[in-house]
Amino acid sequence: MESSDPPFQEFYKKLFESHARNKNDFMILDVAEERELPMIDLGVEEEKCKMEIAKASQEWGFFQVINHGVSLDVLEKMRCEQVRLFHRPFHEKTKEGSEKFNFLAGSYQWGTPSATCLRQLSWSEAFHVPLAGISTTDDISTLR
Repeated sequence: MESSDPPFQEFYKKLFESHARNKNDFMILDVAEERELPMIDLGVEEEKCKMEIAKASQEWGFFQVINHGVSLDVLEKMRCEQVRLFHRPFHEKTKEGSEKFNFLAGSYQWGTPSATCLRQLSWSEAFHVPLAGISTTDDISTLR
């Protein structure tokens, strides 16, 4: 079975090799401090909410939202779709495979293409769904 993981080790091989720290080629990496994402409560006064969103966006670039009015049923269905999507074989998530599943162009991203050192490397993958793409789409199933 084909892996669903992006080819991090293959793609960043030179980066890993250049950062080997001892004669056994083991890498010594700093452990990143774990932090919680900012939590934005949409149920609070509007001006306070705006300030919290602006601060979280400026400091983090993203945040979590609570009291948004989306039902637990919808959230659970979204979570199931998310798991299903990320478990697809890697090639199906890339540009070549995205046409088969009607992904929006350029929506799948992984790693950090501009990384020049391990500290800059993001071990992540994501699908970005631009709001412009949603607002012009009549059939919501095309977003899957």
